[in-house]
Amino acid sequence: MSKYSALGDYLKHQRRDVVPMTFAEIEKITGTKLPASARKHRPWWSNNPDNSVMTKVWLDAGFASERVDMPARKLVFRRVRKQDRAGGAMQAAGEKPFHPLYGMMQGLIRIMPGTDLTQPADPQWADRLDAEYGPEKREE
Repeated sequence: MSKYSALGDYLKHQRRDVVPMTFAEIEKITGTKLPASARKHRPWWSNNPDNSVMTKVWLDAGFASERVDMPARKLVFRRVRKQDRAGGAMQAAGEKPFHPLYGMMQGLIRIMPGTDLTQPADPQWADRLDAEYGPEKREE
């Protein structure tokens, strides 16, 4: 059990998806001072699980840090959604999820073997381009 586990418990019991906090509130919850690097270096608050023990605590609680304001000494923890059972897209912190219809047409279009997808659909298209821009120079 780490000295920051109280923060994890606090976040797990939140009903809100967005939890704004000050550094002082975090210190009050954990009962310990934040290290000096947390006050000086923005990367200390990154969501890299190898960053610090405290990072693992908020990630394990299902939250990610964002909107870290170093001069004001505050940040926001946002709940991270896991992939749903229906195969929906995974939402990471700070990212917008895919639209629910994304991928719904998958498997409905069949391209017959031997079809050249690079061939223009309009046979006169190449002639019009040559007339407007000059003939295409090809390397052989």
